Amino acid sequence: MKKIILTLACCCMSGIASFADSFDYGKMASHPRLVFTQGMESSVRKTIGEYKPIQAVHQRIMSFADETLREPTVFFQKEGKRLLGVSRFALKRITHLAYAYRMTGDERYARRALQELKAVSRFESWNPSHFLDTGEMTMAVAIGYDWLFDWLTPKDKEEMLNAVVTKAFDASDTSDAWFYTGNNNWNSVCNAGLVFGALAFFENIPDRAKSMIEKSIKSNLLPMQQYAPDGGYPEGYTYWGYGTTFQVMLIEGLFTALGSDAGLSESPGFMKTGRYMQYMTGPSGISFNFSDCGSVEQCNTAMFWFSRKLNDPTMLFVDYAKVDSPTVEFEEDQRLLVMLPILASQQDLSKIAPPTSPFWCSRGTTPVFIYRGGWESKDDTYLAIKGGTASAPHAHMDAGTFVFEKYGVRWAMDFGAQNYYSLESKGVDLWNGSQDSQRWDVFRYGNKCHNTLTVNGQRHNVKGFGEIVKTYETKTKRGAEIDLTTVFQDYLASAVRTAMVDLQDNLVITDKLRGGKDDAVVTWTMVTPAEARIVNDNTIELTKDGKKLLLKVKSPAKVEMKIWTTQPDHDYDSPNPGTLRVGFEAKVKANANVTLVTTLH
Repeated sequence: MKKIILTLACCCMSGIASFADSFDYGKMASHPRLVFTQGMESSVRKTIGEYKPIQAVHQRIMSFADETLREPTVFFQKEGKRLLGVSRFALKRITHLAYAYRMTGDERYARRALQELKAVSRFESWNPSHFLDTGEMTMAVAIGYDWLFDWLTPKDKEEMLNAVVTKAFDASDTSDAWFYTGNNNWNSVCNAGLVFGALAFFENIPDRAKSMIEKSIKSNLLPMQQYAPDGGYPEGYTYWGYGTTFQVMLIEGLFTALGSDAGLSESPGFMKTGRYMQYMTGPSGISFNFSDCGSVEQCNTAMFWFSRKLNDPTMLFVDYAKVDSPTVEFEEDQRLLVMLPILASQQDLSKIAPPTSPFWCSRGTTPVFIYRGGWESKDDTYLAIKGGTASAPHAHMDAGTFVFEKYGVRWAMDFGAQNYYSLESKGVDLWNGSQDSQRWDVFRYGNKCHNTLTVNGQRHNVKGFGEIVKTYETKTKRGAEIDLTTVFQDYLASAVRTAMVDLQDNLVITDKLRGGKDDAVVTWTMVTPAEARIVNDNTIELTKDGKKLLLKVKSPAKVEMKIWTTQPDHDYDSPNPGTLRVGFEAKVKANANVTLVTTLH
């Protein structure tokens, strides 16, 4: 399988290389050329006037720009190994201020943006050892330069050019630029920043800019493969908001500047990925936050790009409904929020309607199946379950984990991410993904605090893979079957989990297990925000927000019902107040078949 993928990648990269070489750079658009192109202000103003939610976004941007007028500029300050917080804040400030100037003509915004641009241009570096910092800072300077082009002096422009060349382009020729061979969000973010820099400063350094663009396009095919075949994103909800937003920026920047993206957007699965993200949010507004992801509801600017590109207003049903909420968070701290009214101005927002299918399934690196009972009520039932591997980027040992909502309550939940710096600052070996790594001792990362199985108290096989082998997408059967055998191969001969929502919207989890050469103890775990009490030998009662649900187990083997704390053992772990782990333990005899049927009803 890996050999086939590698062969396809080589063929596709060869094709993209020849396409990139055929760009007609002589038709480079005039400044401003990066997404918010010359003359677009009028269409954005029209959209703001017609649609109150977009007007609310515009006002949020302008309010931030107004606040920034009174603030000092950013300064060079690392947090541990990262300058990323500074780069992100600079990107947010520069885009918001430049947008405010373009929309109002008020030079106060331009002058304040220039102060920010000069400040970051004079940094000692953009911290290329953590190249995300460099990528985002490059995009910030490129957008500021491009959107304020007619207002800037030649001296201002020269200072920005020198900063991008020495702090970004030169750094991309060193060993710090490992992202070129990566297939995760780093590739999309860093290449997007570098391409924006090359497009913005093209006239000044055409040969260097061409080289940067074409190298980035060839490299960028690697993360684009991760969307195949169905549009799933291996790193989950939050990182989709990061990686895909910058991927969209890269593609849109190429289109607006050169009229082509060298076929990147045609990569298998990519144009389906907006639908994946739409289904990743439950009726409660909480995401399916597996891996290093957060659960907080977000509005994703990139969804406006997919809606426009596909001419499909149903893509916006979830995101548009929360655009004007004063409490909604936008992906990545809204530093690219200015793109939302720009993209919204290029489509008809009066025809937004709910999606037609209750199901979504994506295979690939991190297989996910989702059933959503409806789109109109927070009380709709929601099931999401994943397979995958702990060796994927940002992954946890969570193959087979699921979340479940009913009666407006998320009964089965995931903790998601812990702040990286909180672990790194205490010496945790967080980025070592080997079987014996300290990473898996972090409470939120190991299998014992996910809604999956643990055998003999041991870790999942880090190289094991949970594959979705069957889906059920009918009115009577709604769910998926995942083969987890390789995840437990050291202790079980086979393990297959089926998650199904029945006609009464009850959840049924069926685990078909076959023992290995020795007897084994299987622990079935579910994390919940509910209160819990053991009712009898096979039942636990869950109570939350005045609603009740029973967790019942049917098994030929004797089970022992359990309620565990979520208090971690290490001082580096985050606390987890208001949560419990519930489930049971069962013995599986050597070479014996055991079926565990667990219902939530």
